[in-house]
Amino acid sequence: MIKNLQDTVTLHNGVKMPGFGLGVFKVEEGPELVNAVKVAIKHGYRSIDTAAIYGNEEGVGQGIREGLQAAGISREEVFVTSKVWNADLGYESTIAAYETSLKKLGLDYLDLYLIHWPVEGKYKEAWRALETLYKEGRVKAIGVSNFHVNHLENLLKDAEIKPVINQVECHPRLTQKELQAFCEKHGIQLEAWSPLMQGELLDNEVLTKIAAKYNKSVAQVILRWDLQHGIITIPKSTKEHRIVENAAIFDFELTNEDMKLMDDLNQNHRVGPDPDNFDF
Repeated sequence: MIKNLQDTVTLHNGVKMPGFGLGVFKVEEGPELVNAVKVAIKHGYRSIDTAAIYGNEEGVGQGIREGLQAAGISREEVFVTSKVWNADLGYESTIAAYETSLKKLGLDYLDLYLIHWPVEGKYKEAWRALETLYKEGRVKAIGVSNFHVNHLENLLKDAEIKPVINQVECHPRLTQKELQAFCEKHGIQLEAWSPLMQGELLDNEVLTKIAAKYNKSVAQVILRWDLQHGIITIPKSTKEHRIVENAAIFDFELTNEDMKLMDDLNQNHRVGPDPDNFDF
């Protein structure tokens, strides 16, 4: 388990990925986005997660450049993730999408590139493209997002290279135990998007009690729960105080009893689409 904000998890290909990062889903291009990324890096974050469909890669790139300067660190010290969108899944089109993302971000390479959704009949060709980018040394690691066990099983039948990451919706209402067990068995690291359930959990009674016990916020105990389950997490925020607060989770530990209380909140409830049933 990671012990501080810059601690890393070693992925199965040997690449080290920070166990905690900043997500920028639904943050539009503009000064707020640039500042959020810059501020996160300045305060010690070393992982930034975006995607082509977010439409904010240019601002993220600008924020990274400003953040590197503010923190006095090099590009190699920040781990950058983006994702190929559904409309671009296919061999040539995925490679072209990677180039477009790099250009928008203003980077020479990505640390991690993911297939965003398992579009039936398309993700295997896209995976071949990711394998090519990886073999050519143009990306440090490749993975998937929103893949259920059935999608992973199907992908692994033909894949030369296993995904290093599966980034999925995961929070105390959707604990993903079966998926996590499958990923662990195959050496695939689980990563949580929407770890705070887009704010829906922040007034939950059980979580409020647990948070009070540790003198922490509900967000902090949820993010701590992720870490203690060995899940990489990327909470989103644009406010500096919240970015700092979200990362202040390394000075306490949840008891086994409290971890179980949180696990027991599971209802297999999603705020996002079901990867077995989506139409975009």
